[in-house]
Amino acid sequence: MVTIEIGYEGELHCRAIHGPSKAQIETDAPVDNHGRGEAFSPTDLCASSLGVCMLTILGIAARGRGVDLQGATGMVTKEMSADLPRRIAKIGVLLRIPLPPDHPHRAALEAAANACPVHHSLHPDIEREVTWEWVG
Repeated sequence: MVTIEIGYEGELHCRAIHGPSKAQIETDAPVDNHGRGEAFSPTDLCASSLGVCMLTILGIAARGRGVDLQGATGMVTKEMSADLPRRIAKIGVLLRIPLPPDHPHRAALEAAANACPVHHSLHPDIEREVTWEWVG
């Protein structure tokens, strides 16, 4: 179990402190929801978590196969619902993998990343669009 301390700083800003490492994250409400948009919003963190979880699991799967994925990059997009209740409607994940498209472990690596814990934790109503670019 991991403990994360959270606190409201005022003006729609919050802070989270990761218990084991003491690393800190600050959040702010987005401009379209009464905030100033000066930091990640909570829903930005949720969407980002999908992308970095996929990269992490991809790295674990690659390392287990003796494949170096250093330099892999990506981009995450988040779309909020137009109707109420306010929620994440769609998350797009683009992953750029520094390996050739015909890499022998491609299918296994993609399957591992697509089975990441965040993917399995998100509500099924959230649309997910994953795009792979094998650029090596």
